[in-house]
Amino acid sequence: MDLYYEVNGNGHPVILLTGGADVRNWTFVASLLAKHYKVVAFDGRGTGKSPSPSEDINHVEDLISLLNHLGIDRATLIGHSMGGQIATEFALNYPERVSKLVLLAPGLSGFSYSKEFEENMKTIHEAAPDIDKMVELLLNDSSYRVVTKSPHRNLMVQMLRHHMNRMFEWPAVKLIWPQPPAIERLGDLKAKTLLIIGKEDSHDNLRVANYFRKNSDARVIEIPGADHMINLTHPEKLYRQITDFM
Repeated sequence: MDLYYEVNGNGHPVILLTGGADVRNWTFVASLLAKHYKVVAFDGRGTGKSPSPSEDINHVEDLISLLNHLGIDRATLIGHSMGGQIATEFALNYPERVSKLVLLAPGLSGFSYSKEFEENMKTIHEAAPDIDKMVELLLNDSSYRVVTKSPHRNLMVQMLRHHMNRMFEWPAVKLIWPQPPAIERLGDLKAKTLLIIGKEDSHDNLRVANYFRKNSDARVIEIPGADHMINLTHPEKLYRQITDFM
């Protein structure tokens, strides 16, 4: 196993998944969960301390490899942002390996994001290779309106800057997702699912949450005063919701 991972605590295994960040994304949540569970946090391929990809990236297959390496038959998956998208895809393709599913402001393959979102992403990419400018543009997005005014802004900036630096190291690769896209299969989710999202998150992310609400059996909870980085700004509330659910 070449991916970087950290294991803390004992008990039922809980796997923490993230997208455009690294294990620091779980700085405040992991320590709380480790009081009761065996918590595994890891850096996806090309992020954090994990190696850069040498071929197209398949996050779902990387996760099954990690579980097999650790000897974990079934686990609760907790995925944030794109980590939520990975967790959903995994639960759909390997339902026998998932006991419960917790999604924090998840992405969703096949979802049609707004023109505004696409234009924002284009503007950020056009700022490359000026990483400071890219970070500034990204943090101006409405989904970060709370965390940028919190004591955790510096941590957020550090993670973004590190992630973007790592991405410049990547060769020309693409992300491989199972087909058909998850948006067409949400009704097939077998794992009991909890979705948590901040009420101050972006319109697109709130639309994704609403899509889960309408097209799956997921229980959806909205946290007032939280944005996309609810895991940094509201870890205690997350901890209570997750442990109650589990």
